[in-house]
Amino acid sequence: MRKRASPCSRQVRYNPQMVSGLVQQLLLRRGVIDEGEIERFLAPDFGRDTHHFSLLADIDRAVARILSAVEHGERIAVYADFDCDGVPGAALLHDAFEKIGYAQVEVYIPHRDNEGYGVHAEALTRLAERGVTLVITVDVGVSAVEPIRMAKTLGMDIIVTDHHEPPEVLPDAYAIINPKLGHYPFRDLCGSAVAWKLVSALLVEGRRRKLDNFLAIPEGWEKWLLDLVCIATIADLVPLVGENRVLAHFGLLVLRKTQRPGIRALALKQRLRMEEVSEDDIGFTFAPRLNAASRMGDPEIAFKLLTTKDGDEAEHHAAHLERLNTKRKSAVAAIVREARKRLEARFTADDTVVVLGDTAWKPSLLGLVANSLMNERGGVVCLWGANAAGDLKGSCRSDGSISVVELLREAKDGLLEHGGHHASGGFSISREQAHAFPQAIREAAARIESRPIARDHGHDALVGLQELSWALFSDVNRLSPFGMGNPKPVFRIKRASVAEMRPFGKDKNHVEVSISCFETGARARAFDFFRRVEDFTVLPLSGAEVDIVGTLVRDSFRGPRALAVRIVDILESRD
Repeated sequence: MRKRASPCSRQVRYNPQMVSGLVQQLLLRRGVIDEGEIERFLAPDFGRDTHHFSLLADIDRAVARILSAVEHGERIAVYADFDCDGVPGAALLHDAFEKIGYAQVEVYIPHRDNEGYGVHAEALTRLAERGVTLVITVDVGVSAVEPIRMAKTLGMDIIVTDHHEPPEVLPDAYAIINPKLGHYPFRDLCGSAVAWKLVSALLVEGRRRKLDNFLAIPEGWEKWLLDLVCIATIADLVPLVGENRVLAHFGLLVLRKTQRPGIRALALKQRLRMEEVSEDDIGFTFAPRLNAASRMGDPEIAFKLLTTKDGDEAEHHAAHLERLNTKRKSAVAAIVREARKRLEARFTADDTVVVLGDTAWKPSLLGLVANSLMNERGGVVCLWGANAAGDLKGSCRSDGSISVVELLREAKDGLLEHGGHHASGGFSISREQAHAFPQAIREAAARIESRPIARDHGHDALVGLQELSWALFSDVNRLSPFGMGNPKPVFRIKRASVAEMRPFGKDKNHVEVSISCFETGARARAFDFFRRVEDFTVLPLSGAEVDIVGTLVRDSFRGPRALAVRIVDILESRD
């Protein structure tokens, strides 16, 4: 079989003479100033710009334990979170064990609704009963003190790979690999990236020991797993700076060449050209469908789609995920409508923190609902519902003015469990606590110093409608992949005439605007999928002259080189 070239050989040559004034302006706004920084940003080099796995605390100990398990034929379980970070991480570990020919491995992914987030003692007990003696977690476990203590009494060793904030008291695991522990130079890897570092270390050590199954694997093979790391990095919304930017950049190159039938089947259903797949396609197409498996059904479906080598099976799983995602969108929209009515009845625009709950609401959907409502009104939105066992669980989303993890920590006396990040988090409450929870959250928010949020419709550059071209898109795209920490450049399009305005969607809560320029005859399509028409500063009436604030995106449904504007806001036109 012909050896495939490394997917991480340098793809972009840096020439400072070829950096346009606009790109320089955009880099400056991102704080990328000196020549070395500019080169690393525009022309990433895998060897130069990633950190060696040996810098992760406990990784050598973890590798030695895994190789011992392989040598002695122990049964290993990969215990992964159910989201679009944990599932790709489970898939890449599965692929690695398959590559070395070790079959005594099973993958366990907890059911989001029946079990909930985390490492569960009941699940570990079942694994022990099946003969598992080594568990490797993915994207979970750094806070699992009691379950891991219990696992030790059952004779199991636990290797934790996680990226969440470590608690003050760590679990007594065999090894804990987390970039936020020790002295790793980059703290913001996603869970799948941490698991990928473990795979990289395992393959290097296996070759060093001259183990037969490892020697047969080409050096650098693990880089073909970066398609999964890329999906997880973008889906989990970690900052796309530093090492994450490099993993996403090269991961996209691998993804565009992926041989995974499941990913190709997903792309085909959405009419995506794999050779042109971007971070937007991951965020708006792949990730929602992979996450729909756990939100609406069984996370195993997403795992099977990522790991199957059978084309027919891939098409079956892709069709199943598409149906689940359609069902998920309908269910989320129904909860958004109901929650919006209650918000309007119970709260005012001055209420910066709101809490709503209903036992009929499915907790697995409430993060999406809270995010939708938060985008509409700002501040912090917390929602709770009841899972299949009747337990009350919820999600919070913040516009950044208040840290969710700090808010939940401050209100912890009213919570059974809590955790999260600055902008999002989750919690569990008892039925007795539910009635007092809104007041507890409001009081907690009052004790926290909030941060002002800029609402000045900032933009990166002013452009005329006639300047929206493929050349401009290609130039700006040199700064991709875009995401958290590296937002897509925002343009203010001056003096655009509204030729037509059309609300669309089942609830008419999306908007499409056809805009033109009277002087040049230039035309463009602008749209927004996430807000209602009335949420814009200016209502885009036909015939009106407005300024459109938005980002330039590929309009793949209208052709391979078609462009459109994703609207951020619509403002009064100005000179």
